[in-house]
Amino acid sequence: MEVVKPFVKWAGGKNSLIPQLTKYYPLELKDGTIERYIEPFVGGGAVLIDILQKYEVKEAYAFDINKDLINCYNVIKNNVESLIKELDEKEKIFIALNSEDRQKYFYDIRTEYNSYQLNENIDVKRASEFIFLNRTCFNGLYRVNKDGKFNVPCGKYKNPTICDAKNLRNLSKLIKNVVFECGDYQKSESLVNDNTFVYFDPPYRPLSVTSGFTSYTKEDFNDENQKELANYYSKLSKKNAKLMLSNSNPKNVNEEDDFFENIYKGFNINEVSAKRMINANAKGRGEISELLITNYEEQSIWNSQTSSTIKMIALA
Repeated sequence: MEVVKPFVKWAGGKNSLIPQLTKYYPLELKDGTIERYIEPFVGGGAVLIDILQKYEVKEAYAFDINKDLINCYNVIKNNVESLIKELDEKEKIFIALNSEDRQKYFYDIRTEYNSYQLNENIDVKRASEFIFLNRTCFNGLYRVNKDGKFNVPCGKYKNPTICDAKNLRNLSKLIKNVVFECGDYQKSESLVNDNTFVYFDPPYRPLSVTSGFTSYTKEDFNDENQKELANYYSKLSKKNAKLMLSNSNPKNVNEEDDFFENIYKGFNINEVSAKRMINANAKGRGEISELLITNYEEQSIWNSQTSSTIKMIALA
């Protein structure tokens, strides 16, 4: 099978970080001890896709509070040809239009998308609108206001790929046995045991007041939520599951900020190099470090092949 890519652009997506994250996967994933993989914040699914392509896991579960995102995964999994048909039609119409008419077409679809709510059934039409908006909106953002309405303006792309039929078909095959559910990360608790690997990719803690971006849904994810997640992480660790979690590194802007050292005391905190991609100003998309927190010793320690861009901070 060809390399499968995430089907959406997603703020905080991990596709570019995969080569670094792979070095921190637990060794039990490679030797087959891990039988179950769980992502409580699946987002764009880059890590899920990477693991499914590289390793044999008997079961995989993915959760997200964004019900439209979960709808897309389930449509791709169960009804990919109908989705491709709808996206192909939208792409042909959009590409043939001039710049002014593209804007009108975009805002017409955005208005339609915001005019109704997803019901309990798998909705191909809504999935096609979600993907179309993601592929044609400004900077590939998914952002909603406090009323839950998608509010990103139209982007200015010359020839955007709206319907990547080949990738969608390959992704559909890859995720055929994955269970996708809409829900809070704590919904995963009953599924976690000592043969489980859990990767957390929550909304990041903002590096500054102006850099905050947590509006994937109408709910925000504040410091209290981060602390609650850390408590949940500790609870799962007691089940002897293997855990890995990504978040921002506050020391990029304040060397004295020990927020994550405090709430993840006793776990391994590592730094990985990342590029800030979601920024309206291209000059604000430079390289920064992010945190990767595990409850096990990294394989990079065991095989002595630590990358020069990765530093481990061992906490007692």
